[in-house]
Amino acid sequence: MTVDYIGKHVEPAQEALISSESAPASLISRNVALLFAIACGLAVANIYYAQPLLDAISNEFGITHSSVGIVITITQVCYALGLLLLVPLGDLLNRRWLIAGQMLVSVLALIVVGTAPTSMVLFIGIAAVGLLAVVTQTLVAFAATLAAPAERGRTVGVVTSGIVIGILLARTFAGVLTDLAGWRSVYLVSAVLTLIMACVLFRVLPHYEQKRESLSYLQLLHSLLTLFAQERILRIRAALALMIFTAFSIFWTSLVLPLSAPPLSLSHTAIGAFGLAGVAGALAAARAGRLADRGLGQRTTGVALILLLISWLPISYTQHSLLALVVGIVLLDLAVQAVHVTNQSMILTLRPEARSRLTAGYMIFYSIGSATGSIASTSIYVYSGWNGVCLLGAIVSALALLFWVLTRRLK
Repeated sequence: MTVDYIGKHVEPAQEALISSESAPASLISRNVALLFAIACGLAVANIYYAQPLLDAISNEFGITHSSVGIVITITQVCYALGLLLLVPLGDLLNRRWLIAGQMLVSVLALIVVGTAPTSMVLFIGIAAVGLLAVVTQTLVAFAATLAAPAERGRTVGVVTSGIVIGILLARTFAGVLTDLAGWRSVYLVSAVLTLIMACVLFRVLPHYEQKRESLSYLQLLHSLLTLFAQERILRIRAALALMIFTAFSIFWTSLVLPLSAPPLSLSHTAIGAFGLAGVAGALAAARAGRLADRGLGQRTTGVALILLLISWLPISYTQHSLLALVVGIVLLDLAVQAVHVTNQSMILTLRPEARSRLTAGYMIFYSIGSATGSIASTSIYVYSGWNGVCLLGAIVSALALLFWVLTRRLK
């Protein structure tokens, strides 16, 4: 008996290889990898919609500019909790049900945010959105499992590109909808799109029973610490993730403040459009996974971190030249995406049976970096303006480059 396995014709003999690391060919088609990427982008965008809306949210709920960054911080902290508490379940439970279930509950959380009458209800809804957005990482780990070893970096690159593009387009999407129908419409429209995607994924994801760990839930969570203790590459790449996403969040969280203030006074649509420049960088970095497949991960990381540091120079001219800002955005997002794809390509080869936990452990540091950058950037902007924000971003980027230099020869 044959089955149609997420976009590819699979014979019974091949089905036995689904959970095997030595599968001779990829069990995920390119079209389905793109669907994974779109689903990831849609899910992760939910936690970034607020960034270009901070001033609108601040005005409606009476939150000061120096404190409004807490909206992003709550989301990222809860995202980190989701990484710790939900993503490891991918090594225990049927991923098809886990993915669809999380997305359906996300629909309810988005509706809460879109109809929040008070700041407290808003914070509760935003927290739930952040917690459940970790479905993206379950999808990444699933895609890595289905890909052939020789193509894993490329597949991870495609799916991860969807995440970064989702983060960037979230700003454009949120800006346009806010100008048309107010900031609440962003979350209500996203609820509808998330519901549609949950139904599509439930239909497309495979009906298969993976090899599961014989661990209790508490043992599963404890094993995250064991993985960090045993895998040096995981520790190094997680530290790099913390620093690059601190820099990423420093820039994107605070960008709305100088662009919306005089003399620029740009609309939400115009501010969100700058996310399109970041998409160009993210797409260019999609090849990083292929370079990792060829054993060039360290070289790719070094070049990308140098570009990340350089990007802050044109970014610092934002208030004088929007063209310089666009150049800086392309460089920054190219660099961050290239390092991120390389990081994931390297760690997902370590323990095939623990890919969800490896992803969770790595992404916890990503989330910590994002939360730190969000709260730090808005605070620095109040006291030192845009130049202070750029200096902070450059310092964090320089630390990341120095860390890579000191650890690049460690295995």
